[in-house]
Amino acid sequence: MVVAVGFRHILPPEILSVPERGCLNLHPGLLPETRGFNPNVWSIVEDRPAGATLHFMDEGVDAGPIVARREVPTRFDDTGKDVYERIEAAAIDLFEDTWPAIATGEIDTVPQPDFPDDGEAEAGGTEVSYHVKEDFVDLCELDPDASYNVKELLDLLRALTFPPFDNASVTVDGERYYVEVDIHHEDEANHDAAVGALESY
Repeated sequence: MVVAVGFRHILPPEILSVPERGCLNLHPGLLPETRGFNPNVWSIVEDRPAGATLHFMDEGVDAGPIVARREVPTRFDDTGKDVYERIEAAAIDLFEDTWPAIATGEIDTVPQPDFPDDGEAEAGGTEVSYHVKEDFVDLCELDPDASYNVKELLDLLRALTFPPFDNASVTVDGERYYVEVDIHHEDEANHDAAVGALESY
């Protein structure tokens, strides 16, 4: 059996057919909703559920039968890094919990619906998305003339906030600037009523 974790290459059929018990992939996204590259980012941008999925690999991308899934909670103040780290912890727990049954062959799999590898689609009542690295690169290039509502822009910026990486950037007057966002709940605000709050003005 082959187990792939964090492996970003597509295995050809001649490799997939080698292991007698198949190839498993631990995907950092909830399948079938978020397939492809950086699902933690797209779960925020597209308002999709986040989580980890253990599935058998086939010739499609993140399209093989599902062994187990684990969803993680998300909040509006999460960054892409926050969601990624939460998914990573859930993925480890998911693998540890599932491996004994895999080792003994006592697992049931759930087939994924068929849908194309070309963006958003809907199959069997399930909305799904698929993104490649180029989609992420395009997302990072902010258009200074684009129009967003406030939440759309904040979702985009927090999804791309992943220190120490400089992801989101905007070019103004021929100069490139990198952009991150910091959102925190009022219960975590670092001030009291007298200093730093609107009431102090």
